[in-house]
Amino acid sequence: MNIQKTIEQAVKNAVAKTYDVQIQQVEFQPTRKDFEGDITLVTFPMLRQVKTNPVQLGQRIGEFLVENVAEVKKFNVVQGFLNLVLSDSFYLNSFNETKNKKDFGKLSFSDNSKTIMVEYSSPNTNKPLHLGHVRNNLLGYSVAEILKAAGNKIYKTQIINDRGIHICKSMLAWVRFGDGETPESTGLKGDKLVGNYYVKFDQEYKKQISELIAQGKTEEEAKAEAPIIKEAQQMLLKWEAQDPEVIALWEKMNQWVYSGFEETYNNLGVDFDKNYYESDTYLLGKDVIAQGIERGVFYKKEDGSVWIDLTDEGLDEKIVLRSDGTAVYMTQDIGTAIQRVKDFDIDGMVYTVGNEQDYHFKVLFLILNKLGFNWANYLVHLSYGMVDLPSGKMKSREGTVVDADELMEQMTLTAKTISEELGKLDEYSEEEKAELHKMIGLGALKYYILKVDPKKRILFNPEESVDFQGNTGPFIQYTYARIQSILRKADFDYSEESTIPESYQLHEKEKELIKQILLYPEMIQLAAENHSPALIANYTYDLVREFNSFYQNVTILGTDNEAEKKFRVQLSKIVGEVIKSAFGLLGIQVPERM
Repeated sequence: MNIQKTIEQAVKNAVAKTYDVQIQQVEFQPTRKDFEGDITLVTFPMLRQVKTNPVQLGQRIGEFLVENVAEVKKFNVVQGFLNLVLSDSFYLNSFNETKNKKDFGKLSFSDNSKTIMVEYSSPNTNKPLHLGHVRNNLLGYSVAEILKAAGNKIYKTQIINDRGIHICKSMLAWVRFGDGETPESTGLKGDKLVGNYYVKFDQEYKKQISELIAQGKTEEEAKAEAPIIKEAQQMLLKWEAQDPEVIALWEKMNQWVYSGFEETYNNLGVDFDKNYYESDTYLLGKDVIAQGIERGVFYKKEDGSVWIDLTDEGLDEKIVLRSDGTAVYMTQDIGTAIQRVKDFDIDGMVYTVGNEQDYHFKVLFLILNKLGFNWANYLVHLSYGMVDLPSGKMKSREGTVVDADELMEQMTLTAKTISEELGKLDEYSEEEKAELHKMIGLGALKYYILKVDPKKRILFNPEESVDFQGNTGPFIQYTYARIQSILRKADFDYSEESTIPESYQLHEKEKELIKQILLYPEMIQLAAENHSPALIANYTYDLVREFNSFYQNVTILGTDNEAEKKFRVQLSKIVGEVIKSAFGLLGIQVPERM
């Protein structure tokens, strides 16, 4: 039952009957904590149509609602705010409906749903995944899960940047300095091995630049003439010409990287339905550009390069084909978007890419719109801020990035240290401890990153994230485990389908907890609309705080009142289910014991 819609219609009836005025909209907000009430009606917007003072209007509407809406028990008016108190029976009925619902809060895919592709990760095959990729993956995966819970059909994808000069740098350095070593011979993950050679290339390149500058070259000349960069450029030309030896090396080293990525993804708990590869897509889009020229969307300059003029839209001119006919990234992105719609018949896409690409996506979406693709209206750039560390900025070429695998390992070790200090896992076997340390460590990492609005920059502090108090993953996991302990100790049948009688008098803490539970479906829809896992994360924290307040203020298993005992255990059970469901949308596991 949607109580807000019921009250909204009753408010319209009240105003029509009392003042003979038809109002179109009714504005609600949650009741402030310092006033009695469950839902608040804001009367000020109505005063444009109803000629009276706000207090009198609130009084008249409140009286009408108490008389005509069974769920409204009483009211109070504070200035222009009408605070409504809902009956215990409303909350009990809502609770009884909720406790038997499977996948409470989630919607199923239906005829009215959308099919959406969510792109995330999209790494280069010249280095392992790092902390920036971690935020990207966690955001993309979580948004995909939230959109699915909101009733959409979802495809998760990544485009792997597996070609270009950066890839050739790693390949060339391995040929020059690798002495045939492999992941098997070194014991290194393949992505780390290849990443080491990317760093090695940069070291050698800088050395050659310094030597050339010492010989009298300018820095610009030295960078262009260093033998190793010329060799890398030559290797790229051979790759584009499909030289068998270069292609064989490229396939071998890329496979090492793919195996390494797969291991990292598995540990991080993310997955994909489809991988796209830049080596397959980099020529896409050229035919669309040709068609766009004929239709006047693009124009050619004297040197043969192709451009689009977006100055009327407040942007600038953008190149889409170079004068030699080669594509730029924009061309590829246009072609890849069109190809994805053909492959999956999707209604829209979400691109999880850092905020340094904000302008690129504005241009991309505008171009696709001008080309006449209606689905371009349903493209979203999930723009996010960088992740900083207390030690400063990361640099891939210099090998100073925070490696994703090492970060996850560090988080597990941090969870282990803090758990041992607190003595929380003393009764566990070593195997159980190891599993829990990983669950807590990864939960801490994911929650710390996802609780922040995607647009904001994050300063990541590993120790702060693994805290068993406050707005952290471990605090919420610990509360879930506490609830499971209550359920294990309940030595009576609390799961039967019987309902709590309407005569039951709700404790204030029970009522507040039910109110928080009932917000979950609305929060999923809101998080989906805003592409923001932070809304789910912070909702879950609020739910857990409300549960802990309930736990500290009422007796659950120790009460002699059987109806009370049964109701409170059922209430605890639902809170646990919502925590598990919400954390599932964030890609976080919850422990049965802790």
